[in-house]
Amino acid sequence: MSLITPGRFSGLTPLLAPRSVAVLGASSDPTRISGRPIAYMKSQGFQGGLYPINPNRSEIQGLKAYASVADLPETPDVAIVAIAAEHVPAAVEELGKKGCKGIVMFSAGFAEMDEAGEEVQRAMVATARSYGMRLLGPNCLGVFDARRSYYATFSSSFDSGWPVEGRIGIASQSGAYGTHLYTLARNRGIGASLCVMTGNEGDVTVGECIGWLAENPEVDVIAVYAEGIREAPGLIAALEAARAAKKPVIMQKVGRSELGTKAAKSHTASIAGDDAVTEAVMAEFGVYRARNSEEMLDIAHTATRKIYPAANTMGVITVSGGAGVLISDVAESLGLSMPEMPMEAQQRLRGLVPFCAPRNPVDATAQVSNDVTLVKTFTESMVLDGGYSSVLGFFSMSASSRRWPAIREQLNVVKTENPGRLYALSVIVPPEGRDELEADGWVVHEDPTRAVVAIDAMGRFGAAFAAPPNAPAPTLGPVTLPATTPTEAEAKTLLAASGIASAPEAACAAVEQVVAAAEKFGFPVVMKILSPDILHKSEIGGVLLDVADAAGVRDGFALLLERAKQAAPTARIEGVLVAKQLKGGVECILGIHRDPVFGPIAMFGLGGIFVEIMKDVVFRRAPFGADVAETMIRSIKGAPLLLGARGRKPVDIKALAEMLSRLSAFAVAAGDRLQSIDLNPVFAMPEGEGAFAVDAVIEIGEH
Repeated sequence: MSLITPGRFSGLTPLLAPRSVAVLGASSDPTRISGRPIAYMKSQGFQGGLYPINPNRSEIQGLKAYASVADLPETPDVAIVAIAAEHVPAAVEELGKKGCKGIVMFSAGFAEMDEAGEEVQRAMVATARSYGMRLLGPNCLGVFDARRSYYATFSSSFDSGWPVEGRIGIASQSGAYGTHLYTLARNRGIGASLCVMTGNEGDVTVGECIGWLAENPEVDVIAVYAEGIREAPGLIAALEAARAAKKPVIMQKVGRSELGTKAAKSHTASIAGDDAVTEAVMAEFGVYRARNSEEMLDIAHTATRKIYPAANTMGVITVSGGAGVLISDVAESLGLSMPEMPMEAQQRLRGLVPFCAPRNPVDATAQVSNDVTLVKTFTESMVLDGGYSSVLGFFSMSASSRRWPAIREQLNVVKTENPGRLYALSVIVPPEGRDELEADGWVVHEDPTRAVVAIDAMGRFGAAFAAPPNAPAPTLGPVTLPATTPTEAEAKTLLAASGIASAPEAACAAVEQVVAAAEKFGFPVVMKILSPDILHKSEIGGVLLDVADAAGVRDGFALLLERAKQAAPTARIEGVLVAKQLKGGVECILGIHRDPVFGPIAMFGLGGIFVEIMKDVVFRRAPFGADVAETMIRSIKGAPLLLGARGRKPVDIKALAEMLSRLSAFAVAAGDRLQSIDLNPVFAMPEGEGAFAVDAVIEIGEH
């Protein structure tokens, strides 16, 4: 019977949850790479067929061995390939002819080595696909699923113990780090019993593995280690499936730094891509980006409670005022709301313990050691009066006191009588004590700051799961790009056809045309050199501001032509662009760049120093509607400058969002010849007065 119901990713089931396994190159030595999978599956009681293949042995580890794939008594769902690289292509062909559905390829020496290895890998994958086989790897550490005693891996991590059964699934591009994560989880008693490691990703990608885990009813939480994203559609579909299934995805995406990006490329022959773009895609689907493995496991473990408050508020009961301050600081830095307790409840609690601090955090003080019933009274008040969706108790070393059993009982009464909330404890207990509390339904974190981070993540997941569908992107007419990179005037005309407005302007070949246009627009005006060969005009002094009269226009015309001649003597000069100079708006930048993995990506930020020095920008995968565009605009740090800070009049956010949305739709409609668009600056005028592109650069490349 299939593990998961048919879905986009169910084709991976024979590979990741097989009923029978063959091992090519099987070894009698249970410590060798090709011997470990057999030893692991035998010791753990794999219930399916297990077929060693080795022409030099009649028996391997107590199992009948077969000389070739053709000699097998049945067609295996999956074959583990652990043979020399030069023999691998023939083995893939043989397995395909046998009807095998999946290959886990330990063998290395392909794309991670050189271009020749990449060619062999590409041909090998094409062969597998021609037979309907999926291939994990090559150069991978495989997969294991403790629930099925399926261990298609040679990791030595099982020498020190077996997985804790649980509902966390791990997908990792790195084999060594994937099993490192699993081992950390096991040592902490966290149930991560399924792990897939993709290696070179010649065929199966980490995105597809996320999708399969999202469709797997035995998995509630997905933890991911990724170095680079090779294939976007599968990842996007997987993240959509996970969000639809309300399964949190926590991703440790490495390669932020230039050095880290280079390491990622050399390690698994993957494309690290633009880290900011990958982060934008994660944010789009509610993926939590973990800063380190400890944080990933904290969040994944907390998420197994399956309590994701969409409007998260945290109440804290503590026996330490200092811990309360620390917790409050962390919550504020994360944006996790900690509303005060109602005043009536505070007064009632002070009546019980005059020296308590009942605002939130609620410091019940060490008095609870003298009267343990106060634990229930204070915690219950937080739940019933405060109404917090998440409750954190800080009890430090109380678990080592003789009063702890009674305190634990009081806490459990509150939790049992008030279900549906996320309950967490920061308390120092031995492993067996932690397990007891976890069995009671508490999430236990020794460090209170780590507890706060995990609680905050649950709210972020809840908000993502509860978010309404986004508005559709604008529907534009067909966009036909010119054969070569257009001039500024041509770019603006092209954008105007899609509803992206610019300031009134005219392209003029002669000086008197410029004067006439300037007088029509009204002074002051802006003048710019017009040339398809000079994209960044300000760098050569090709932009003149505040041109105040006809004489200034004539002088400016001559000056611009002379500067262009000096700076770019071979450039084609088509004249001068003259435009009405806008006043009273806020300068913004809107842009598009084509990411090699995710395609057109839109950018928004404030112009000038904010984009060049502060880098206060936000990215989003195109296309999207005006509602998403407005969220982007409001999310930057400098948003108060747009929203009316210090008595300024708010800008026309609606018009700005509509422009950004239309730009995202234009980028998709334009096709893959479009390389980039820069609208810098765009003047966001006061509310009701619109938004206008003052400069426009469109770069066009080959298909």
